[in-house]
Amino acid sequence: MAAKKLRRARLSQELCERLSRHQITTCQDFLCLSLLELMKVTGQSYYDVQKLLCKVSRACAPKMQTAYEMKLRKSANPSSAFLSTTLHSLDKVLHGGVPCGSLTEITSPPGCGKTQFCIMVSVLATLPISMGGLDGAVIYIDTESAFSAERLIEIAGNRFPAYFDSDEKLSYMTRSIHLYRELTCGSVLKRIMSLEEEIISKKVKLIIIDSVASVVRKEFDTKLQGNLAERSNFLARGASVLKYLAEEFSIPV
Repeated sequence: MAAKKLRRARLSQELCERLSRHQITTCQDFLCLSLLELMKVTGQSYYDVQKLLCKVSRACAPKMQTAYEMKLRKSANPSSAFLSTTLHSLDKVLHGGVPCGSLTEITSPPGCGKTQFCIMVSVLATLPISMGGLDGAVIYIDTESAFSAERLIEIAGNRFPAYFDSDEKLSYMTRSIHLYRELTCGSVLKRIMSLEEEIISKKVKLIIIDSVASVVRKEFDTKLQGNLAERSNFLARGASVLKYLAEEFSIPV
């Protein structure tokens, strides 16, 4: 929750812009500063800064809910809790499909179809809710340059020929999938940490990273001293932000 943008903590636009000039954009950035540092960058009094600290703390603190409330929310609309893969056997194993509001990791030996599965799920997320989709946009972070627009259109046309029966629908679907090629751990992490406002503005309903393992393998040789700690730090930071985004916006990641 500390990764939440300050703009969503209901601070004034003027204050957010002032903080942004000092690279203070998230609740975590704000809460890591001392009272004196905050007084300096905000230009506000000791008392006003204390009020700001309380406001930001409340904005990023997880809201208390009972297990019963969680159960009620999911049982009220079971279909919204999962994105069906349309593969009956897999949906059965997953108890409904890819879960919304949490992280899902897909692992297998090379060449087993992980990227093809990610492309297929991207198509599914853009479908109307009446067809089992999420009726939203997709953010696809490609770290291996393996994404193929041609394959995306081919999968859409083969799996749902009755729906994608016109160039207009295919065009709308492709415009809903936002592709980013990030080839280093640093750029992947930077992209992840900038997604919050994009999720809101583009009505994103699915985030895919294909794949985390490839950039980690390229950059971290665990046999070298210190690399294991750096790798663990990268994975922990990335997972923390992704978990927050999944839970905050109730989307599958």
